[in-house]
Amino acid sequence: MGIDLTTLAAGLSIGLVGVGASVGVSMIGQKAIESMSRQPEMADQLRTSAILFIAFIEAIALYALVVSLLLILLK
Repeated sequence: MGIDLTTLAAGLSIGLVGVGASVGVSMIGQKAIESMSRQPEMADQLRTSAILFIAFIEAIALYALVVSLLLILLK
C-alpha cells in the first residue's frame, strides 16, 4: 500500500479537528445571535466575546494543523 499509518493519522486528525472547529464556530454564532436578539443592549459585549471564543477555536485548529504537518514531515 502507498499510504502509511502516520499519514492516515495526520489526515484524520486535521479532518476531525476541522469538523469540530466548524461545529464549534457555528454553535458560538448561533448562540451569539440568539443572545443578541434577546438582549439587544448587550450586543457589543456579546459580539466581542463571540469573536474571542472563535479565535480560541481557530487557534486549536491551527495547532492540529501543525501537529499533522509534523506527523507527515517527520516520519
